[in-house]
Amino acid sequence: MKSKPIKIISLVPSQTELLHYLGLENEVIGITKFCIHPFEWFRTKVKVGGTKIINFKTIQQLQPDLIIANKEENLKEEIESLQQLYPVHITDVNNLTEAYEMIKEIGKLTNTSTKAKALIEKIKNNLYRFQNLISEKKPKTVCYLIWKEPYMTVGSNTFINEMLKVAGFTNVFKDKLRYPQITLEELIEKQPDYIFLSSEPYPFKEKHIKELQEKAPHLTSKMVLVDGEIFSWYGSRMLHSADYFKQLVTELSIL
Repeated sequence: MKSKPIKIISLVPSQTELLHYLGLENEVIGITKFCIHPFEWFRTKVKVGGTKIINFKTIQQLQPDLIIANKEENLKEEIESLQQLYPVHITDVNNLTEAYEMIKEIGKLTNTSTKAKALIEKIKNNLYRFQNLISEKKPKTVCYLIWKEPYMTVGSNTFINEMLKVAGFTNVFKDKLRYPQITLEELIEKQPDYIFLSSEPYPFKEKHIKELQEKAPHLTSKMVLVDGEIFSWYGSRMLHSADYFKQLVTELSIL
């Protein structure tokens, strides 16, 4: 790889946003159709397919000298095929420590280490101040839904589980691994204080809250629509986490 990559493709929406924050407007030449932030890049950058179905022909035309992928977001077979032809950096982020390390690595790869380190410090300081605010509050229990038909939640070893902890909540399904399917019976048995319905990957709306209430009238949990990007996007999006968490716990009368 060249000392400084000048033709970068990002296959990860949250890391595309990070590359923009690091000032790599000219270097990033390709993104996925799910890389919606920043909108200007979404509007103007070449799309190389989705996170799961990559357009190899388009990538070949772009001839990148760095592709940034993610173990969870992208398909192993597709990434292995790309590795035969191009330098590919694969990230794997399941907690805050790994998120900070990922930002640092991207900074090194793109010669933006100073900006990357400053970003990490900003995120850490913001989250530290927020956690001081809630330090004396007893954690509330929560189920975080990411899908319906079937209902799916998050278990341990996920970035979302980590962010729930940071926000002051205890995941009632933390004993499960990754992204398990759950039944309404399991949910009723757990009776968490809150059920968070995420805006992504499934776009939950108010109608889905009513639907869940009708399906499970014995649920006593308060159901809340939450911003999935805040809970699942590692990278510069974390700059907004503390403010969002503060607003959330305030609206829930926890703070």
